[in-house]
Amino acid sequence: MTIPLDLSGRVALVTGGGRGVGLGITVALLEAGADVVVCGRHEPTDLPASGDGRTASFLAADVRDVDAVDGLVATIVERAGHLDIVVNNAGGSPSTEAATASPRFTAKIIELNLTSAITVATRANLQMQQQADGGVIVSVSSLSGMRPSPGTAAYGAAKAGLLNVTQTLAMEWAPKVRVVAVSAGMVRTEGFEDYYGGPDGAAAVAATVPMGRVAEPADIGHAVAFLASPLAAFITGANLVVHGGGERLAFTEHIAGS
Repeated sequence: MTIPLDLSGRVALVTGGGRGVGLGITVALLEAGADVVVCGRHEPTDLPASGDGRTASFLAADVRDVDAVDGLVATIVERAGHLDIVVNNAGGSPSTEAATASPRFTAKIIELNLTSAITVATRANLQMQQQADGGVIVSVSSLSGMRPSPGTAAYGAAKAGLLNVTQTLAMEWAPKVRVVAVSAGMVRTEGFEDYYGGPDGAAAVAATVPMGRVAEPADIGHAVAFLASPLAAFITGANLVVHGGGERLAFTEHIAGS
């Protein structure tokens, strides 16, 4: 007996799907057979493609703009006839101490990482509720939303809020629409080595993960593809943590034999 992960015939939207974690998600959905639309403020130089040459399409949209999101969903439905999978991936934050962060900076980070995801989800839900097969909304969260997030307090708070929103919307929109989250640990994206001071710093950080490495974007993509597939048909309101076993606890270094 085989258990296929087949998304053929499904139409997916991935916000910020042209680079980093979003690129890994887009490619995984393409590989599973979905037709994928990526959105962002700027079109990527090369559109994501699967191994068999299937390519994502691009629509320009700022997910912080409600009218732009309405237009985005309407265009996808006009072209494809339906919208089955939405992945809230757009987000991020530079490192800034909370004591010196301006109120405007904090508001912008929360708007990008939380408010925009709620906007995209609610607009997509209006369409999905009308479809016979409903739909799936997957939000990409972070370990920063599950533990202290020094240097990125607003980002961590937004990601924590996204997990609560996932649980709440799953209850409100069931049974037609499933709402789930993926909380990623460290991921080797384009700026990973620079963030940790170069190859040596990046290697030292990766060595602290029980699996012996940080995630690749494809690892997050595969988790999203599973949650978006019929294999996860009874999973909603859940948060799948993809972190390679977690982060090393400092106190274990002082335990004899550790």
